Amino acid sequence: MDRALHGRGDISEKTRKLIVQIASERRYKPHPAARMLVMGRAPLSIGVCIPREIRFFFDQVRDGILQEASHFESVGINTIYEPFERYGKGELERIEEMLKTDIKALIMAPGFDRSLGPLIDEAEKRKIRVVCVAGDVAGCQRSTAVCSDPELNGRCAAELMGKFIRRDARVVIFTGMLQHEIHYREVRSFSDAFEQFSNGGKVIEVIENHESEEEALEKCTSLLQRVRRIDGMYISTVNCLPVCAALDAAGLADRVKLVTTDLFPDMVPWFERGTILASVYQRPYMQGQTAVRLIVDYLVSGLPFPPACYLNPLIALRSNLCMFREVSHQKHTEGAIPDSQSSWQQAQ
Repeated sequence: MDRALHGRGDISEKTRKLIVQIASERRYKPHPAARMLVMGRAPLSIGVCIPREIRFFFDQVRDGILQEASHFESVGINTIYEPFERYGKGELERIEEMLKTDIKALIMAPGFDRSLGPLIDEAEKRKIRVVCVAGDVAGCQRSTAVCSDPELNGRCAAELMGKFIRRDARVVIFTGMLQHEIHYREVRSFSDAFEQFSNGGKVIEVIENHESEEEALEKCTSLLQRVRRIDGMYISTVNCLPVCAALDAAGLADRVKLVTTDLFPDMVPWFERGTILASVYQRPYMQGQTAVRLIVDYLVSGLPFPPACYLNPLIALRSNLCMFREVSHQKHTEGAIPDSQSSWQQAQ
């Protein structure tokens, strides 16, 4: 069968055509484990280099990667998980270390280090296939990127905000860093679409918090002190709790409309209080799953990588929170902040 389907060995053309016809009629697909055994391959290692923070999001990405990869251990696929602390802290060094090992593919979450592009190009030249998750790096030769469509994220958030706020509303965007390819595209998409959906609304400011809870709290507190009227805020990353806390401290949690990004248990009380009206959910667990599947398809079956793999975001509302894996097994007290607070919350 293998010789006929792949043109290997001594086999007549008549026999080959017959076998190909039968395989097609029966929709035959070679089992990956059998293929690995026949080819006598050594185990294939996938490197995983993603940040620990923000844990709410990247814990889900990690779980999707590792749990999906565990399904392929029987065919010789293993993972080397080497996280770094957070964007801008150790990512370049950790990736450089990973590339010195005998990995065949690398799953990474690119931040804002400008050295990542050349490093990715170097990996690809060495036949180490690089798959970016939760982000992308413009102008480099990575094999593919798996993330929620950033333009679609921004447009969805803009349309939601347009339905929640008054005519001629004034809106602020909080993002991580505009150097980050995905953050920039989400902000640009929201800003462009908001004019269409808001009946004269305006984005009055874009604030970068560099994925720091402390910086987000400080900047939001300062914003509320110096700007008298803000009708809505779009938070384009998972770092929304400091904004909620600043609004609550200023007595504005019931007035300023929030559209956030993603979901984790500590957000639930803010949904229940009506501070967060909706969140654009980027499906982090599925991002991790999909990255592994694309790599396994390439390593085992030789399938090409798509140029990019954009997932359709979901919309989280108070009425459907229980359907999301991050909160489906959690219990919360109405209107209360959970005990598992961040360090900056405990210090307040």
